[in-house]
Amino acid sequence: MAILTILHYPDARLQQIAEPVTSFDAELQKLVRNMAETMYAAPGIGLAATQVDVHRQIIVVDISEQRDQLAVFVNPAILGGEGVSDLEEGCLSVPGIYDRIPRMDRIYGQALDVFGNSFSFELEGLLSVCLQHEMDHLRGRVFVEYLSRLKQDRILSKLRKQQKRLG
Repeated sequence: MAILTILHYPDARLQQIAEPVTSFDAELQKLVRNMAETMYAAPGIGLAATQVDVHRQIIVVDISEQRDQLAVFVNPAILGGEGVSDLEEGCLSVPGIYDRIPRMDRIYGQALDVFGNSFSFELEGLLSVCLQHEMDHLRGRVFVEYLSRLKQDRILSKLRKQQKRLG
């Protein structure tokens, strides 16, 4: 397995819309394993293929403390939901930035696994917020884009200063 490079905001590739997966083969399984390894190493709790410059509808998530409950969502679709979450979000593509974004607290929908088998899901709390966050990546949207223009400008300034320091 390999650690993939995570794109950082405001990289324009993060704005690309992901295409549905149509081939459920060994290449897809390898990509999912590499995405999971990358997410765990970062460390993070979710990663969309868009964040590693692969523009296909693939998400890996693991919110467990033991890091042993990997969930894979291929071509996910949220069909409905309810409630409002007040959880703070962060993002591997926007390191060090956290904020609250309006999200549904409970969602339900459908997705495929790495073999192309369809499954339904009902998620709540952190797992619900995480999947919604990652699905935004598949649509070319980063969570900070929900924030005011002033906050976005401050975040960009902070990230540019971090990049200059890192060289």
